[in-house]
Amino acid sequence: MQRQTGGANLVLIRRKTAKPAMLHMLVVAELQGVYISKSHDVALSVRRAEENEAELLREIVRAAYSKWIPVIGREPTPMTADFNKAIREHDIDLAIVAGEVVGLIEIWLQADHLWIENVAVHPHRQGIGIGRTLLAHVESKAAQAELGEIRLQTNEAFEANIALYAALGYEIDRREPFKGGTTVFMSKKL
Repeated sequence: MQRQTGGANLVLIRRKTAKPAMLHMLVVAELQGVYISKSHDVALSVRRAEENEAELLREIVRAAYSKWIPVIGREPTPMTADFNKAIREHDIDLAIVAGEVVGLIEIWLQADHLWIENVAVHPHRQGIGIGRTLLAHVESKAAQAELGEIRLQTNEAFEANIALYAALGYEIDRREPFKGGTTVFMSKKL
């Protein structure tokens, strides 16, 4: 469930249940314009990154992608991004839990689709639905912009990411060689 509150979207997500692959959005009660959970689950707000947060973005991306270095034998491309430039040129939304920035999604709108450049969640907050929530958030942005497609790319070695995208309705469009590996291009029709 999502609500606009003071410039940020507030989303409540439930921790994994007994079935690890199943995540549920919380049913919450609204009281004086604020969503209140009846349990101790995760409240997630989303807001736009500010120009002075480039170093914070870099830290989150480095933490999120560092697990892939041994898998592909190099730093994944997002770890080498210029975040000062990215903040100026793209829309970057931050996921915040308990006042802490724990993830981000970087996008830009094209004439006929929304492009996802980067999705990153800090390792200590992975697996509880933050990435899924960020992806749903940009689906809303694409719909508001009247765009019928979302596109992204990922490394073929990042099997968990490909599985997540596929579970959310993304399809593989093509594969291309890249730096000794393979880039997988995916899209989702809205």
